[in-house]
Amino acid sequence: MEGELQGKVAVVTGAASGIGLASTKAMLAAGARVVLVDRDDVALTAICREHGDAAIPLVVDLLDPAACSTLVPRVLEIAGQIDILHANAGTYVGGDLVDADTAAIDRMLNLNVNVVMKNVHDVLPNMIARRTGDIIVTSSLAAHFPTPWEPVYASSKWAINCFVQTVRRQVFKHGIRVGSVSPGPVASALLADWPEEKLKEAKESGSLLEAGEVAEVIMFMLTRQRGMTIRDVVLMPTNFDL
Repeated sequence: MEGELQGKVAVVTGAASGIGLASTKAMLAAGARVVLVDRDDVALTAICREHGDAAIPLVVDLLDPAACSTLVPRVLEIAGQIDILHANAGTYVGGDLVDADTAAIDRMLNLNVNVVMKNVHDVLPNMIARRTGDIIVTSSLAAHFPTPWEPVYASSKWAINCFVQTVRRQVFKHGIRVGSVSPGPVASALLADWPEEKLKEAKESGSLLEAGEVAEVIMFMLTRQRGMTIRDVVLMPTNFDL
């Protein structure tokens, strides 16, 4: 896909690791300039040093409402336009609801739902004015199946799945495509809260995806001709579907 995103400016949230980092690397390889958004200053600096001027670090704590509101204006000041938003930042709360920490629930819902909505809200005026743009949200297989060991996390992804479906229908008339990628379990730090027996079972059965496999799907979505929208992709390790 070399050169397929030449001249494009992409913004990736949660870009310092996991799916966000894999997505960033894929877009850079395709010729885009990518603004990497994360709160991990050290990781962003190291990544951008490795990838040169096309990788632009932007340290933002998205859970700080004031900082979150500066994201799009800062990107536009740096790069002049936004062609792609990959709203990827998220966190995880698993296990039985009765055992969950309510502060952790608030934090997860804020990041997985509210921040995504605010980022999309803020990027739309620039895309509408230019009559083009792609928005991809990292969702989850949990948005499509009531996963019993993660009711809080799954609920956040069901909510954001509804958001993607409805916003797409509002903005397609402006030349903007909105879609989601819903992977099954991905080998990343996000699985740290999984029940130990469930994680052990997934590893032993080959039931985990790699972040790069998700990035390949994202690139497929971004590189279709403008008249086509890949609105939702659910992907999972074959063994996970047994």
